[in-house]
Amino acid sequence: MEIGILFNNRILDIIFISWSLAQGFKIITHLILKKRFKVSLLWATGGMPSSHSATVTSLATSVGLIKGFSGVEFALAASLASIVMYDAAGIRQAAGKQAEIINQIIEKFYKNTNVPSGSEKKLKELLGHTPIEVFAGAILGIVVAFLMKGYIV
Repeated sequence: MEIGILFNNRILDIIFISWSLAQGFKIITHLILKKRFKVSLLWATGGMPSSHSATVTSLATSVGLIKGFSGVEFALAASLASIVMYDAAGIRQAAGKQAEIINQIIEKFYKNTNVPSGSEKKLKELLGHTPIEVFAGAILGIVVAFLMKGYIV
């Protein structure tokens, strides 16, 4: 298999566009809500909209547009999308909340003792998504795939 084939895969192009738009919207959302421009959000997890959701729904929708929405291929892609979105809104969000609590416990510990805090890094708290962030990402991925339908079909 030639590596060039990967760069000629139009579904991968659409997935990348969906991911890029979602990550770009995170910067815009942060700018509007927090009044700060934060370019590092281009590589961040969590936030509005979910790039995970945008990616997997653009994949599923693109597969459906090419192979049909009643085929095995779409069923596989839609199942993957469901698992990823459930994980983003459920498990990863819970892990982020746990990280926030652990960070608070560690901060309290160092404030209430004479132990120097040293160089402990805080755990990353923004890991998952709220259901609305997942929904927004999913809609973004579907819209991108439909807008790019002429490119893939």
